[in-house]
Amino acid sequence: KCPIVDTWWQTETGGIMISSLAGVTKDIPTFATLPLPGIQPCLMDENGQELPGGEQEGRLCVKFPWPSIARSIYGDHQRYADTYFSTFPGKYFTGDGAKRDAEGNYRITGRVDDIVIVSGHNLGTAEIENIINEHPQVAESAVVGYPHDVKGNSIYAYVTLKTDGSNHSQLENEIKDLVSRTLGPISKPEKIQFTSGLPKTRSGKIMRRILKKVAANELENLGDISTLLNPECVKEIIAGKRQGG
Repeated sequence: KCPIVDTWWQTETGGIMISSLAGVTKDIPTFATLPLPGIQPCLMDENGQELPGGEQEGRLCVKFPWPSIARSIYGDHQRYADTYFSTFPGKYFTGDGAKRDAEGNYRITGRVDDIVIVSGHNLGTAEIENIINEHPQVAESAVVGYPHDVKGNSIYAYVTLKTDGSNHSQLENEIKDLVSRTLGPISKPEKIQFTSGLPKTRSGKIMRRILKKVAANELENLGDISTLLNPECVKEIIAGKRQGG
């Protein structure tokens, strides 16, 4: 039997950076485990300080360059420098959050910019999505934050179903209850919008920028959608937002 392992890498890294080695290092479920030889990751706090070794949680960076690192963004080198090296000067900032255990194993917790602060609580959208996706009738979901007069921000969930013949009102209550019981009431989506699809790029990534704009009711300023694989679903989502408020 072959083990299923988690790895961590990005298009920009040019290859896998953190992974277990079959037959050499141990596999830990949900952990990408240890950096590959020559890769030196570190965790930074929100004040720009490197967190000392051992069990920590912070923003994942890489200290030193490696052979396959992206060199630039075509036609816009300044954007490259600003995106990856300005947040923590001298270090490559991945944009991901991570946990590290006492043995130095890394677990990726999600994109740092996918954290929503609700009533002072930091909520990871990926964690909420995982719970929503556990509902037997849910095919896929995407969670974003949107401005809220009382809480500062609140949770807006876009949900696609395996079959669309269900009672949406009942399903909405079931999903909210599932999230509340699993993660706590503060994580419960304020609004749930059912849709037949989610806007994705040709590489399969959900275009969260568009979903955030729609949730915030910025319907006339969605930006460039030319890279979408399924632009038709954006019209459906906008129509659903206008209908549901």
